[in-house]
Amino acid sequence: MGLTLMGLLDDLKLEYRIGGITQKLIFWNVGLFAIPLIIFSMLTLFDVHLPFLRWDISNTDDLFSVSSNPADLLWKPWSLITYAFLHAGFFHLLFNMMVMYFSGRIFLTFFTQKQMFGLYILSAIFAALMFILSYNTIPLLQQFNGKMVGASAAIMAILVATAVYAPYYQVRLFLFGTVKLWHIAAVLLVLDLINVSVENHGGHVAHLAGALFGFIFVRSLQNGTDLSRGVSGVIEFFQNLLKPKKKTNFKVHRNPQAPAKRPAGKPKDITQQQIDDILDKISKSGYDSLTKEEKEFLFKVGK
Repeated sequence: MGLTLMGLLDDLKLEYRIGGITQKLIFWNVGLFAIPLIIFSMLTLFDVHLPFLRWDISNTDDLFSVSSNPADLLWKPWSLITYAFLHAGFFHLLFNMMVMYFSGRIFLTFFTQKQMFGLYILSAIFAALMFILSYNTIPLLQQFNGKMVGASAAIMAILVATAVYAPYYQVRLFLFGTVKLWHIAAVLLVLDLINVSVENHGGHVAHLAGALFGFIFVRSLQNGTDLSRGVSGVIEFFQNLLKPKKKTNFKVHRNPQAPAKRPAGKPKDITQQQIDDILDKISKSGYDSLTKEEKEFLFKVGK
């Protein structure tokens, strides 16, 4: 069993290394869901409770979900991003990762991996801000305090961005046969519009905000502006900080008094000629026959 577990871990490591950004995002989301559950399960066995580290939306003091209260951003600004890598339950995670895999593969048909990651992060931030804004401006939502986790807003941005760029891309669905990509995006958008006033108000607002950002992203790209460059630039900045600095090679400075050109008639490689002469002298008369200058010369060349 130990060997099987090690083999599984090795396979997962290999899959992570060779996989693209879609697989990496799925790994991060699944890992951040499973690992805390395992840790808390182990700590519970020893009656250790760390409520401040819990990220689920039922906890009032978690550090990672985004809150509808703007003041909470003062002590956890990172929540604008972290919430998009966390999920409230297994089926919440499962559905989002299925749509992520589906949308990501199509997105990467037309765009780069850096653009997908940039869109994921930027749309998550945009959706979180719209979530906070909606709870403080829309009358129905002002009477509630909301919290949110989940990658669905960012995933919706990826799906809608692809549908805007290639609306007639053919997709084969198990029960419905071949449909166009914009049909799938339109159905999801309509469902969000219908349910935004019924249940999970903030979640549907975030989905719609993510879709809007996906639209903005593609239109900006078509007009020559790649919004993802900001995210790529930040990542490259920190990567360069963490890279070990290269050792500076010492430069050899020529003696300014040395002649620029060799005198005519002398061999091109004087040093090699001198070495050969000294070696011949050693072979004939021994090392002790060398002069002090010849010994110093041979020592310097030997370095």
